Amino acid sequence: MAFGVFIHRTDSAYNDVPSEQYQFPKKYLSRARQCEGDWIVYLEPSKVKDSKGYFALARVREIVSDPENQNMFFALIEKGSYLDFGDPVQFRNHDEIVEKGLLNEDGRISGRAKAAVRPISPIDFARIIELGLNQPDKILPRVDQISLNTGFEDTQAKYSVPPRNRLAQLTMRSVRDRNFRKTVLRVYEERCAITGLRLINGGGRAEVQAAHIRPVEYNGPDIITNGMALSGTAHWMFDRGLVSLSNDFEILISRQTNDVDAVRMMINDTGRLIGPPKASERPRHEFITWHRENCFKQ
Repeated sequence: MAFGVFIHRTDSAYNDVPSEQYQFPKKYLSRARQCEGDWIVYLEPSKVKDSKGYFALARVREIVSDPENQNMFFALIEKGSYLDFGDPVQFRNHDEIVEKGLLNEDGRISGRAKAAVRPISPIDFARIIELGLNQPDKILPRVDQISLNTGFEDTQAKYSVPPRNRLAQLTMRSVRDRNFRKTVLRVYEERCAITGLRLINGGGRAEVQAAHIRPVEYNGPDIITNGMALSGTAHWMFDRGLVSLSNDFEILISRQTNDVDAVRMMINDTGRLIGPPKASERPRHEFITWHRENCFKQ
């Protein structure tokens, strides 16, 4: 087994769903098989406008052939392992290449950087996950909701090889909640998707919360497209099915709400979700549909 890097872009022609599967051509098969059963980081190419750089990590469950194309394969992602970085890591950090293994003897970037699937050294992998998961919070978490003890605080400067028991911490609820919140609030610019309000308290803390559309207890994943930034009141109403979304992001109000006019006044003037600028980061229809069918009180 070996750590790896998978290059992904949202406008790719490949059949990728980063939290579920990654499609690649046969020429990368031997490299991908090295990652089977181990962890990889996703990288968005630098040439993509506003590239996120290294933006997530996941564990490869198995490599399978594409039943529709004999020259293509899928890396299937282990359920519940995918985790967006609270702080995406740029390919260059302070003008230095983060993935040192890409440098040749002259200190220049080698041709290996063009490989869509490639192995990565344990120390480079450690460096990336420390930068992605362990940066000081710019958006302070609500201390009554989320534990700050992630288990990643002690190697900020050393980037030592991460022991396997530390990688196991990536599935801990406290770690996943913290990074889910940072990721959702970052892409929603700390603004409630329903009311449109961006409230920051006197301590500099964003008052919006990161809400799962399909809850974790009902197998909802910790991914951006299953999340929204909501104020406390909007979050409460959403979880209780008093408001929901149509597939074109119109905000729906339950007829069982005891004061429909008051709820309507809470909603932003457009009557629609105020979502992230990037379409790839907006709620997926499957999660919205699940909420309407299982939570929303018609």
